[in-house]
Amino acid sequence: MRILGIDPGLNTTGYGVLEIVEHQPRLVEAGIVRGKARGDVTARVKEIYDGVSDVIKSLAPNVLALEKLYAHYDRPTTAILMGHARGVICLAAAEADIAVADYAATQVKKTLTGNGRAPKPQMQRAIQLELGLSTAPEPADVADALAIAFCHYCSSRESRVASLE
Repeated sequence: MRILGIDPGLNTTGYGVLEIVEHQPRLVEAGIVRGKARGDVTARVKEIYDGVSDVIKSLAPNVLALEKLYAHYDRPTTAILMGHARGVICLAAAEADIAVADYAATQVKKTLTGNGRAPKPQMQRAIQLELGLSTAPEPADVADALAIAFCHYCSSRESRVASLE
């Protein structure tokens, strides 16, 4: 089982693939899909789509775990732009016939640290410890993507245990 976690962004989309080996998550690969810092939205979302499609083709995940869209009333435009990024990521998954699981950022943080409001450095350190990495994942987008994949692993494990009871 391979889980592709994605932290969507128009400038930097973090990704991380975990493989479940003997009931434990192991890091396969993590990195970023970088969009143009400037330019029209159409070109930026195409870069995200192409990059995520390449990751899916090369790493063959079984499921894609994605951060849910969060809209802050002070920044509605950010939510709209993030919706574009999420849309092309979901399209890449659909074209590859991969299921998509959505997780709220607070759920991911709570799963990993016990605190739904954990700051980025705490999340980076937590995923480093959970995966036994020698250093914390950089940039934070990569750590967030790995945390989303890890959250899916934990949720799936809890679902399997509950079904056995």
